[in-house]
Parts: sequence; structure tokens; C-alpha cells
Amino acid sequence: MQGTVDGFSYGLVTPLVAYLMACLGGALGLRCTTRSMLVSRSWRPGWLALGSAAIGSGIWTMHFVAMMGFKVAQTPIHYDRSMTFASLGVAIVMVGIGVFIVGYRGATGTALMTGGAVTGLGIASMHYLGMAGMRLNGQLEYNTVTVTISVVIAVVAATAALWAAGQVRGFLWSVGASLIMGLAVTGMHYTGMAALSVHLHGSSAPVAGDSPASLLAPMMIGPLAFLLLAGVVVMFDPLMVMGKPVWSPAENKPGIPARELVHHPTDRRPSLRTHRNVTHRESRTPQNR
Repeated sequence: MQGTVDGFSYGLVTPLVAYLMACLGGALGLRCTTRSMLVSRSWRPGWLALGSAAIGSGIWTMHFVAMMGFKVAQTPIHYDRSMTFASLGVAIVMVGIGVFIVGYRGATGTALMTGGAVTGLGIASMHYLGMAGMRLNGQLEYNTVTVTISVVIAVVAATAALWAAGQVRGFLWSVGASLIMGLAVTGMHYTGMAALSVHLHGSSAPVAGDSPASLLAPMMIGPLAFLLLAGVVVMFDPLMVMGKPVWSPAENKPGIPARELVHHPTDRRPSLRTHRNVTHRESRTPQNR
């Protein structure tokens, strides 16, 4: 018996909130990735780790906000706690691998393709691992073609977002990239949900696991709090909005003057007119005055 699946039981509320969560995580993560390319190598791992956690937390929160609106009419839905936690860990780790590749190798060529593929597969793995944590009185079945399309969407979206992060073109550029990334990630989620059908069991045995209200709502407090703190860090970093690099001070050694980052013209020779005026003034004597 096929179950009646409804992914929009709360109307447009859950898709819109899920999209905003994906955009928020993407915006913070991309700005942190951009920032890592502008600082010295000693600060780079910290910014990349913060960006990875922001993107992973954002897409995980997006997924389960959207799942709050998912219902199967003939059976209640519960979630396995360990699998739900594991999906968050997989998202952060795999996104982190892709972000670190691009952060250290640059957002071009093989590094971009590899980083985008790993990040996209991390997004897809988070989604389907989270779906595997669902507990209901039935069996989940997927359409292979639609699942493949959802994975391709995730990889393309991640690659495009990482490329945008490497352009370092200011705050508005990153906002636009995060909006596109949020749309693609949310689209990947609902494409994957379109591939799902539920084959119900004949018995009405009790469903194991925790209900969405008792598990998902408290669990989302942590990632949301983290995204808020990450947003504060990004907001109060003066160079995040400007998109300018941090210049390391020159090394001060005895007998060597410190270098200053001052623009000097290439041609320091005085103009011919100035030279003639100086020569004329010096040639004048008191007797000629």
C-alpha cells in the first residue's frame, strides 16, 4: 500500500524558512572562505573551519526545517537521534574538505572541480543520511533518475558557490552568490523529496525513535545559535565588508628600516621645468639682485 506523502503540510512557511536558513549559512560560509584567501596562512585554517561549519549547519538546518512540513497521512514519523546527529557531522566534515581544498589551492581548475564535487556530495550525503534516520511504519523507496538529478544539482551549486567565493569582489557579490546557493540547495532538497515514495507495512506497530517536536526543534537551537555567533564574527570583522587583504607588517631587524606600504611613483626625476627653476635660483648672486 502506498502512503499519501505531503511535503508542504504547513504551506509555504517551511520552504521559505528553509531557503532563508540555506542562504544564511551559505552567506556566512562564503564570506569566511573569501576572508581566508585574504589573510596570512596562519589565520587561514580558522576562517576555513568557521566557513565549513557555517555552510554545514545552514544546509542541515534547512533540511530539517523543510522536514517539519513533511507528513505521511497513514503513519506518524519519528527520527533516530544518532542518525540525525551523524547527518550534521557528515555535512560539516565533507563541506570542510571541499572548502579547504579551494581555500588552499584556489578557486580554479582541478581544485575548484574537486572541492565543488566533494562539497556537493557532502550536501547530498547529509540529505539522504537524514532521510535514512526517519522511522515510520513503512519503507522508503526512491526513483534513481530523480536522485541522480538531485546530486548533480548539489555538485553544480557547490562548485558555483565556491567559484564565487574565490572572486573576492565584495559583500554584494557574496550576497548574490549565497542567494543562488540557497536556491540550489533548497531545490536539491525538494528534488530529492520528489524522488521519494512510501510503501506502508500492513501492521500498525508502534514507531521507534523521537517525534519531530521532541527531537528536531531542540536540536536546531544549537546550529541556529552557532549561525548567529558566526554572523556576529563576520559582522564585526572590518575587512569582511570591504573585501580588502590584511597586509602583514614588515619584519623589523636591527639595522634594517621597516618598509612602509606607500605607493611610490616609478619616475622620481623632477620635471625639466622644476630643474631649470632651481638652477636659476642657485645661480643668482647678491650682486645680480
